[in-house]
Amino acid sequence: MAAAEHRPAESDVPVIDLSKAPGEGEAWNRPKWMIYLWSATELVLVTNPWQISSGLRTAALRAFGAKIGDGVIIRPSTRIKFPWNLEIGDRSWIGEGVWIHNQDQVTIGHDAVVSQETFITTGSHAHRKDMGLITRPVIIDDGAWVTSRCVVTGGVTVGRSALVQPLTLVNRDVEPDHVIGPAPAEAKGRRFAPSTASGRKK
Repeated sequence: MAAAEHRPAESDVPVIDLSKAPGEGEAWNRPKWMIYLWSATELVLVTNPWQISSGLRTAALRAFGAKIGDGVIIRPSTRIKFPWNLEIGDRSWIGEGVWIHNQDQVTIGHDAVVSQETFITTGSHAHRKDMGLITRPVIIDDGAWVTSRCVVTGGVTVGRSALVQPLTLVNRDVEPDHVIGPAPAEAKGRRFAPSTASGRKK
């Protein structure tokens, strides 16, 4: 019989003292008054489900430093952590309830779609050290479609005209023109390239 695997006692497992963890403010890169003013503006003009004007929502984001192209549609109940870390290209759509938690840069190309209740986050924590904030940018390239209730994590690029199916965790790059599905995320084929499985175009 094989020797029993050594397992450390519960008291030997370390726990990080969160009272000593670096604060969230290390990612603010703006004065406190601007952070608080944006929080109030976001609540009234951006997240507010009763505020139906995409133009007013876009204007508020631009006033706080977001770079937003022409013809962009941003639906109600959207949440944007820091507008100065956001760039959206022409004619893109942001669906209801999308949460862009952009402590680092989030860049969304032109003619791209991020659908309802998708969560984009650029932040994580040094989980083996002190729980300090770690941030990495996110890029959703031109023509890409991230469908509803997906999660896109920091450091990821969703390639040009790629399609991410609903409920997918996107924690690695998605190749251009590829389709990926729910966890575990795996390639499902090409979005626009013709199928060659039967030797003929479909």
